[in-house]
Amino acid sequence: MPALAIDAIEARLLGVLIEKETTTPDAYPLTLNALQNGANQKSNRDPQTTLTSSEITSGIERLRRKSLISTSHTSGARVEKYKHIAGSTWGLSAQELAVLAELMLRGAQQPGELRGRASRMTKIETLPELDAVLDSLRARGFVQRLEPLPGTRAARWDQIVAAAPGQEVAHRADEAGSAGPGRTSIAEGALPIERPHVAVPTQAAAVAATPAPDLPARVAALESEVAELRRLLDDLTS
Repeated sequence: MPALAIDAIEARLLGVLIEKETTTPDAYPLTLNALQNGANQKSNRDPQTTLTSSEITSGIERLRRKSLISTSHTSGARVEKYKHIAGSTWGLSAQELAVLAELMLRGAQQPGELRGRASRMTKIETLPELDAVLDSLRARGFVQRLEPLPGTRAARWDQIVAAAPGQEVAHRADEAGSAGPGRTSIAEGALPIERPHVAVPTQAAAVAATPAPDLPARVAALESEVAELRRLLDDLTS
């Protein structure tokens, strides 16, 4: 594991800064408010969170002490802005940063999903190219390979910067102990998970509320499984 391990809140903030540097460069570096919005946004985040401004501020200070973010001072600006310096501190390439950020923001993923999503930030054109990035990150203790989920063939990958292998870094919404409306009781550094309102829908409402399939992610997952099958076939015939 890297010399400077981080907690779950720090991982979410760092992932947001890495992501926004390339996906919204005109708005980067980020203000405190923009960083909070990015951390709690409803898309491209798993789990979804409800981080407060004080939690964001504390996380920023911890990351600053670890030389993973810095403050950007712009002439005439009235508020501080923040940018990551993880690439130089950890010695990571743009591809490695993109892959690590996606794992920080969305958790464990199959290679096909991960390649498609990380490509929002930098080009990763093929699965073998992604494999090389993952192997480099694994060799330095940033990621780990997980077994396939039941019913699937493709292995998954997850970051291990913010938690030891198998360690839960956040309480799920159905665990006991509430720290207030819509929030779970958590330790410092763990992600506060948004507690959804539970209601029994009618059949029509349930059908209407069913989300559309995430077709790009499903296609990417299938591509990953096909690539895995091809590698297994090559091993058997070699």
